[in-house]
Order: sequence, then C-alpha cells, then structure tokens
Amino acid sequence: MQYHRYGGSEVLAVEEVEEPHAGPGQVRIAVRATGVTPADWYLRSGRLRDFVSPAFPHTPGMDAAGIVDEVGEGVVGTAVGDAVFGLVPFADQGGAAAEYAVLEAWAAKPRAWSFEEAGGAAGNIDTATRVLEALAAAEGMTLLIEGAAGGVGTITAQLARARGLAVIGTASEGNHGFLERFGVVPVTYGAGLADRVAALAPRGVDVVLDAAGKGSLADLVAIAGDPERVVTIADFDAARHGVRFSRSEAGESPGWAGLPLAAEQADQGRLTVPLHAVFPLKEIATAHDVSALGHARGKIVVTVP
Repeated sequence: MQYHRYGGSEVLAVEEVEEPHAGPGQVRIAVRATGVTPADWYLRSGRLRDFVSPAFPHTPGMDAAGIVDEVGEGVVGTAVGDAVFGLVPFADQGGAAAEYAVLEAWAAKPRAWSFEEAGGAAGNIDTATRVLEALAAAEGMTLLIEGAAGGVGTITAQLARARGLAVIGTASEGNHGFLERFGVVPVTYGAGLADRVAALAPRGVDVVLDAAGKGSLADLVAIAGDPERVVTIADFDAARHGVRFSRSEAGESPGWAGLPLAAEQADQGRLTVPLHAVFPLKEIATAHDVSALGHARGKIVVTVP
C-alpha cells in the first residue's frame, strides 16, 4: 500500500514494488499483520511535515508481525521461519503495510498472541516503555493517563501496573468498564477533571501521560504540579506548557528493550493487546479513517494476505 502525495485516505493505493531486503542488524518478514497508529495518518495528511518528510512514494505502517524469511548480517538468535513482531527502521518512517517488511527492532511473537494482536503491539510497547522511562515511573507512584482507552493508553496502563504503579485513566463513561479490565481506575475526561482525580487520589498524582492530544495540557500540569512530571505523545503545543513531547527518533530507541520483556509478560498472561478493529490490507483507507476519528478502544490492525 502506498501514496505519492499528502492527502486524505483516498491517496492510498495498492501497488507493485521491488521487495525490500534486510540490511546489517535487520530481519525481513513476510507480514501477517501491521498496526495503524495516528502517526500513520498524521504523516499521510502532511500534519508532521515540519518534523519529518517521507520520501514519496511512501508505504505506511510502523510496526508488524510475521515470519522471518531473511536475516541480515550480524543478527544472532533469530532464524528464518521464526515468528516475530517489531518495528520498521524509523528513518524509513513506515513500510510495514506490504507483503514484506524490514524490521530494525523485534522480539519473538508471544504464543499467547495472535498475529493480529502482535502486529499492533510493538509501536505501543516502544512508546509506553519510552514514556515510563522518561517519567522515571516506579513502584508506589500514581500515573494518570489522558486517553487511556486507546492503543497506547491500554499498553501503558498494563506496563505501569506491572511496575507497581497505580493507574488512573480518562475515558468516556462508556469505556470505564473496559479500563477496569486492566486494573485502571477510570475517570471521565473534560472540565472538572482535577477535582475528580483529587477524589480518586487524595495524595496526588505523581506522573502524567497525555495520549489524547485534546488540549488539556494546562489542566494536566496543574494536576501533576510540575510540567516535568507530564509527557505528551499527541499535543504539538507541548513546549508552550513546558511539557516534554516524546516521539520515536532515528537510531536505537530506549523503548526497544521493552519488546522482549512485554513478550514474556504476554506469555505469562499479564499483557494483552485489545483490538478495536481488524481490516484487510485493501481496506487500509477505512482503517486510517477509523483511527482519525479518535475513538478507538484498543488497537486498529490491518492484515496482509
């Protein structure tokens, strides 16, 4: 699946291209599934053009799961035929929505996960791990997640709980029961949030993740008491509030170490990937449109035949 210019989901089209090949330290997989993230349609729409510029034509897809069919020089511990999940090179800013994709970071696919679940996991695990490290999140702390019912929110909540944190998550009332499945104390977002959070956490909130980007940073900073205790992955107005904006950068991510650990937790039954919807590759435009609505409960995934 590719697009040749910025635009709406209508610019996406299935095309025949040359197969990619694994370079040093990489593996190539026959893709079974790939996740759809806001970054995919941000990039496609041109919303990120001030930060990154894709080479056209561009293939979307930041993470994927599949079967290794080519191993690059220097790779040890992974062989042709292994089932894995992981991330494409950030410098390429995509490439997983295809029959074959090259991975730069990966781990063995948990037996407990389907390919659909694994295909949508790596990007969120990388982000969640990176954010928790940036916040120095540790046992005994309380974490507030703004936008907790989405793909990043659900994974961050579970990884935070595994570290021994208490988690409060904002969501619409219809998603409160969904969040409780992950040990999250749900709270309705919007006006009056500070008072509602104070009632749930009378000793205060230690750290905050904004995964929604809905313009609530001023309130989140007030709740945390210090902008250094707030990280956003979705609000480009972060600097004005003194808040850190976290995104993947070229080179090794501090979140990569979270992939094998997350795989272990999955096989122990302590990490799940809730799926909002699964689409075939030919319907990726619909998947992008559903993601852009901002109401996904868990992860949106595309399967590759």
